[in-house]
Amino acid sequence: MNIFDILGPVMVGPSSSHTAGAVRIGLMGRKLLGCMPLKARICMHGSFAATGVGHGTDKAIVAGLLGMEPDDVRIPESFKMAGEKGLEFTFEETTLKGAHPNSVQMVLEDGQHRKLTVQASSLGGGRIMLNKINDVEVNCTCENPTLIIHNMDQPGYVAEVASMLFQKSVNVANMSLHRKKRGGYAVMIIETDQKIPKESIEWLEQKEGILKVTYIDIGGNR
Repeated sequence: MNIFDILGPVMVGPSSSHTAGAVRIGLMGRKLLGCMPLKARICMHGSFAATGVGHGTDKAIVAGLLGMEPDDVRIPESFKMAGEKGLEFTFEETTLKGAHPNSVQMVLEDGQHRKLTVQASSLGGGRIMLNKINDVEVNCTCENPTLIIHNMDQPGYVAEVASMLFQKSVNVANMSLHRKKRGGYAVMIIETDQKIPKESIEWLEQKEGILKVTYIDIGGNR
């Protein structure tokens, strides 16, 4: 057993699930959007809805959206800081079918008319699961370096990405493909053993038919 599993994460707040995990969910949403959102509608489910305010879950999620880590001492001041930085946010309770008790759905908007819906859950010990992106189920923890590719559902994209990773000597730890319908919008989730070079990500972003590329490396640069 890892000592992290016994002691939990280094964090500010009373609960690894309701605070540390919530910060990471907010931070994940920011990363997927590509910037700090200007508007956020945050829908709390289950235990998050019932006891989240008492545990500081609301402040933690906003802190993550602002780019804070779970050990940031400014987390209790996140609402004030959001006002200073121009982040408008609202909270509401919701019921998410089949979701983990510690779950949240965030509808995020930036200043470029981009809108993103993210559903995620806090699993305990500061660990999180990304459940949905724009209603497409993904279910990944992003604990390894993770590449999230949004592309048109057409032949060839998986082969091109796999070939690029092979050329860069990057080993695939887990890979999953998700789509809403045949020939429509698809999401490719690739977790790797090694970091993915910046130039490879930039190369993917220029490929026709690839709509968006997000690289998440929790152990390194965000």
